[in-house]
Formats: sequence, C-alpha cells, structure tokens
Amino acid sequence: MKAVVISQQGTPVAPNVQVVDDWPDPTAAPGNVLVKTEASALNHLDLWIGRGLPGLDFDYPRITGSDGCGTIEAVGAGVDESWMGKRVVVNAAVPQPQPELPEIGSGPGDIRMIGEHDPGTMAEKFVAPVTNVACVGDVEPTDAAAYALTHLTAWRMLISRAQLRAGQTVLITGIGGGVALACLNIAQHFGCKTVVTSRHQSKLDKAADLGATHGILDTGEDWSRQVRQVTSKQGADVCADSIGKAVHLSCIKSLARGGVFVTCGCTTGPDATTDLARMFWNQCSIMGSTMGDMDEFRQAISLLNSGAIKPVVDSVHDANDAAKAYERLESGDQFGKVVIRWG
Repeated sequence: MKAVVISQQGTPVAPNVQVVDDWPDPTAAPGNVLVKTEASALNHLDLWIGRGLPGLDFDYPRITGSDGCGTIEAVGAGVDESWMGKRVVVNAAVPQPQPELPEIGSGPGDIRMIGEHDPGTMAEKFVAPVTNVACVGDVEPTDAAAYALTHLTAWRMLISRAQLRAGQTVLITGIGGGVALACLNIAQHFGCKTVVTSRHQSKLDKAADLGATHGILDTGEDWSRQVRQVTSKQGADVCADSIGKAVHLSCIKSLARGGVFVTCGCTTGPDATTDLARMFWNQCSIMGSTMGDMDEFRQAISLLNSGAIKPVVDSVHDANDAAKAYERLESGDQFGKVVIRWG
C-alpha cells in the first residue's frame, strides 16, 4: 500500500518525509478494524516523532498520524460485521490495562498512541481497536480527520477538567494551532467570551473573523494587564494553554479569583516560573490534561455530527505531496489543521 513515512530522525522533519508504494498492508487483529483511509491530519506529535522523543527509541522508517477518517473494510475476530462500510474517526489514545495491586487496586490509566507507539493513519489503510472509533456518517472526511484529536483534547481541558460554564471568560494562548482553535470552538459553543493571544496579528485577525471576543498580540512581554483591561479588571475564569514556559506567568497573572489554568502541553519548555502567592491568595487551580476517553470522544464528535462545530482547516494536501504538508506545519504559519487526502 501507499504510505507516508518518516525515513529517519532529524530536524527539520520535512526533508525526511517520503511516500512509498510498497508498504505491507496491515490486517485487523481480534477486536480491531481495518480502515481504508480517506483523510488524515497532522499534529505536532508527528514532528516530535520525526525529531525524536526523550525516553523513546523509535525505529525508522515509520508511519505516524494520530488523526484519521475512513471507511471500515475489514473487521477482526470478535467485531460485529455491522461495522463494515461505516465511516469512522479514530481516538488515537488506546487505554492500557493496569495491574491490580494489593491494598491499592489498579493504578492510574496509561495509554498507547496510534501514530506514536503503533503505526498511524498516514497510509492508505490503518488499524485501530473497534472500541476506539466513532461513526461520522456523511461528514466530510477532511473535516472529520481535522476535528478528532484536537477537539477531544480541548473537550477534556475545558469541560472535564476546568468544568467550563456558559458565560465564563476563556483565555486561549497561541491561537492558530489545532488545540487552541478547538478550544475557541468549544468555548463559543457554550456561550463563553474569549480572549486569544498570538505572536502574529494576522492570526488574531482570523480569530476575530471566527468570533473571538478579544485578541492580544504577544510581543514576548507580560500581557496579563491587557487581559485584565479587556475583562473589566476581572481576568479570565479559565486559561487553556499548550505553550508552557514562555507564557505561563502571564497566564497565571491573567486569572480571575477562583480561576483555572489548564495545560495540555509545553512547546516552549516545562520549567516555567509561576506565582504561588497569587495562586493561593486568589484560590486558583492548575490542572494538567491529556487526550480523553471514549465517553468524552463521543460527546465531542456529536457536535461535529450535528453540525454544531466545524474544525478550522488550514490546508489540504494530496498524499503524494505529504512533505509539503509537514513543511507547512513545521513553519508555524498554519492557521488550523493541515490535512492529507487519500484517493
């Protein structure tokens, strides 16, 4: 089958992206489905795997991709035949069983990522546990692929973790990235006011066109006073961040009393400077959030299926031009998801 592979580790990643026509076809193991890919979408995880991740010894060439949409063309043993022909999207976070320990019980849940630990969606076919796919019916495949992982991540951040309520003010850093735009979508769906930041005025302008309430240009200086200015000195009830070190202190200083800072990543580094006095005095909370389970996935996907939320797609590339898709993501100039179309 045709597949997009990263041939070797290195930075930049795009020069190491190759399209091959002779990759072995996968088969559906028991409990799994085989999906004929219609569209797959890139995440920063694809770049991290291409650059190498500490503690993980990857073999190359390898197929990445944690976002994919397609039709089921085969089912493994134990999977109901009614799944055949269904258009589905995948939740790439596959839960792993945890040992039951004496006097403790089972430990915290762990996951294996399709597209990281196991072969991903950047191929004409991919496999996934049937318990990790959801039907999307007549949704455009490029939209479905662009939607899944980012909106699942944003759903857990805002709804499950931060307990977002209608009418609150949500601060979203780095607008233009997939998770940030998913947070904007979900916050607006629930009737919240939004404050977005970016280093690029053009991205702030695009976010305003999408309905963002306020935009703040990040010049590398503390912008928390601007957040307080546009929120009548109250600050943000929730801050959703994946940037980390470079903006963390500004985020903390932007929180309202009782505010929640929730993070799903730290692209500029994990060793942030914070303000503990402000945290305890204002009774704020700091929360971590990663991916989401299938209950959360189905809730998020229901908004896609109903047409209530539509993802922002930056660009769609033919599979043969996959290296250009990686270049686009690696440039940091994208506004929305970078998608690869198959067939």
